[in-house]
Amino acid sequence: MALYTDGKVAFVASDADEAQSARADLVARHGDCGIKNASIVVALGGDGLMLETLHRVMDSGVPVYGMNFGSVGFLMNEFSPDALDVRLRAAMPTTIHPLKMRVTTADGNVAEALALNEVSLYRSSYQASKIEIRIDGDVRLDELICDGVIVATPAGSTAYNLSAHGPILPITAPLLALTPISPFRPRRWRGAILSNRASITFRTLEAKKRPTSAVADNVEFEDVLEVQVHEDRRHSVTLLFDPGHSLDERVLIEQFRY
Repeated sequence: MALYTDGKVAFVASDADEAQSARADLVARHGDCGIKNASIVVALGGDGLMLETLHRVMDSGVPVYGMNFGSVGFLMNEFSPDALDVRLRAAMPTTIHPLKMRVTTADGNVAEALALNEVSLYRSSYQASKIEIRIDGDVRLDELICDGVIVATPAGSTAYNLSAHGPILPITAPLLALTPISPFRPRRWRGAILSNRASITFRTLEAKKRPTSAVADNVEFEDVLEVQVHEDRRHSVTLLFDPGHSLDERVLIEQFRY
């Protein structure tokens, strides 16, 4: 993939001093045409910066190549300031479709947001949330008492979903992970693996007594009554990875960590 041949590259960096210094060095070497004019974006930071950058270029067709200056960097490549043009030409693409979240809040407002990693519901008070779960319109769990619940994409399955003991999904799998956070009842329910064509609806029970928030990546809504989630294939982003370090390979490696 000769993505770098036109030289239209933009650099973005996190607030970390090391990332800012690396950006200054790379801009001095390669220039910076700005995201609006770029044919490729190089993100210097952690997974949080990568998600922020991917949301900025959503549906533009502009791929993002990340280099890690964060703690985990699951979505990033290793940092090296040398031979960047060679690495960009050799990079392998991975296309991701986001989840669309549609929320109805207690004051009657309806809003939408997109999530590349996960949609999460969280209790907003000292009391556990009570949540009804419907899949494609059918009630599958009439009452989940919990700290929260996650719907994760394959790309997000190794993030908070994994910390909540959810399954790791291969990046190309047409699946979603539905994972409870600290379930109290049913205590032994560990979640479900769903088709990426599934429509998931959460309804909060005793919503006034047990307020619940909903989050799509980093967009949060408080006091939700209903949250609808489905994969939206009308939207997409493309990540770039060095050969041998694709997202598929990272997902596979993560499943054999102990």
